[in-house]
Formats: sequence, C-alpha cells, structure tokens
Amino acid sequence: MTHRVGYAPGVYDLFHVGHLNILRHARSQCDYLVAGVVSDEMARLAKGRDPVVPLVERLEIVRSVRFVDAAFVETVPDKVETWRQVRFDVIFKGDDWRGTDRGRALERDFAAVGVEVVYFPYTVHTSSTQLRRALDVLAVTAPPEAL
Repeated sequence: MTHRVGYAPGVYDLFHVGHLNILRHARSQCDYLVAGVVSDEMARLAKGRDPVVPLVERLEIVRSVRFVDAAFVETVPDKVETWRQVRFDVIFKGDDWRGTDRGRALERDFAAVGVEVVYFPYTVHTSSTQLRRALDVLAVTAPPEAL
C-alpha cells in the first residue's frame, strides 16, 4: 500500500474560502498533506509586497486547518529544492498556473523527480489580492478617526 504525500504551497495571506478549498481538495487526493507557507521574504519576491498577516500567524492558521497534517515554511524560490526538504509525491497548484510558462516549467522540473502536478480550480470570486485591494480602498477613504 502506497502512502501518498501531498504538498500545497501558498502565501495563505488573508486566509479565505479559496485557501480552504485548495487544502480540502488536496487532502482528498493524498494520505498526508503538507501545506507550504511561503515566508514573508519569498512572498515579497513573488508578489512584490509583504503579506498583510505575518508569517508566524499565517503558519498557525494553516497548521490549525483540519485537512493539514503538517505545515512547512517555504524559504527558497526553487520548488524542487523544497521537494528535497519535504519529499512529497504530488504538488497542488491553482489552475491559474496551468498552461503558463511557470506551470510548464513546474511540470517539467517535477517530472524529472517523479512528482505529479495536480491543478485545482482557482477561486475567482475570492482572492487575497481582491481582499487586499478592498482593504487599501477602505484605508484611503476612511476618516482618520476610523483608522
């Protein structure tokens, strides 16, 4: 009997239902799920800005989700290097990666080490980026005493 380890990386900033859905779906396709929580420094490199919620809090939130067996702080940009540290059999990504240069590179790199790439539907109606934009608008338009 094979024990399938899954890996679901993400910033998990402003945790929302899309994050929960990815973790739920990922756990349904593996025996043990590791959530990779991207460090503040890595998030800054990838997205050009710091997360709203600090790493220690994001890690605690993700670690507390019942679908997650373990949480790992991702500190390097190379996912294969992360694989060398965690040793998972399948990596889960949002389908916004499918068919992109990044997605093809991910598939190629992981095929070389025998890791399957599985895509899940991206939650278009809720995203951390949308939530952050809404917070930015509120911060600009709110009266000073409200802040």
